[in-house]
Amino acid sequence: MTSTTTPPSVPASGNALVDETASRIRALIMSGEIPIGAQLRQAELAQSFGVSRTPVREALRQLQVGGLIEVVPNRGAVVRVPAPWEVREAYEVRAELEALAAERAVSRVTDDEIAQLRVVNDEMYQRSLAQAEGRDGLPAQGGENDRFHTLIYTASANLRLTRAINEINETFPRNVSALVLQNDPRHRDENYREHGRIVEALANGDTAAARAEMRAHVISAGEQIAHWYERRSSTVFTG
Repeated sequence: MTSTTTPPSVPASGNALVDETASRIRALIMSGEIPIGAQLRQAELAQSFGVSRTPVREALRQLQVGGLIEVVPNRGAVVRVPAPWEVREAYEVRAELEALAAERAVSRVTDDEIAQLRVVNDEMYQRSLAQAEGRDGLPAQGGENDRFHTLIYTASANLRLTRAINEINETFPRNVSALVLQNDPRHRDENYREHGRIVEALANGDTAAARAEMRAHVISAGEQIAHWYERRSSTVFTG
């Protein structure tokens, strides 16, 4: 009888640790704590997370496949700088999905959710203004923009739609939106007004306006972010 041997598989606990490590690294990138262009050193990450280099190495491979990091000659793994065309394409798709979410939310959103949307929009504006003026005590990214949009996804009551939007959002660091608002007063004011028009369309039960305002808002946001990457893509690796 011929014997066969089965290659040892990675224990389930090992896979879980890799996934958890990848999630933690992704969160640091998304928040901007690890900025675009930054090197990802395995030894430092392993020490910070209290794990060996093996799950860190596998986690970085996972994030590389997902397009969030890349391996650069003489520098190793770094946070990838998205090409502006990638941002525009992603936001074109996101605009259609979020327009659908806003349309669905019109008949489902509650008065309490409308009130929350107004509060979050005000908080986002005030935080961005405080950062631009150099006031201390506030982090650059408070998450209000994500909360605003998430309230609308939730009101749309379509989990598959929400997952599709979140998948696009996880492609790029989330703190960039806050940086764009912080550094551009004109865009900050317009973003606040765009959010306001979306809320009013929802409050008034105007399906067509909710869809149109959301679509235009996301396209505009994508263009601003694409410009932000254009200005930095040629300089982030120099120096």
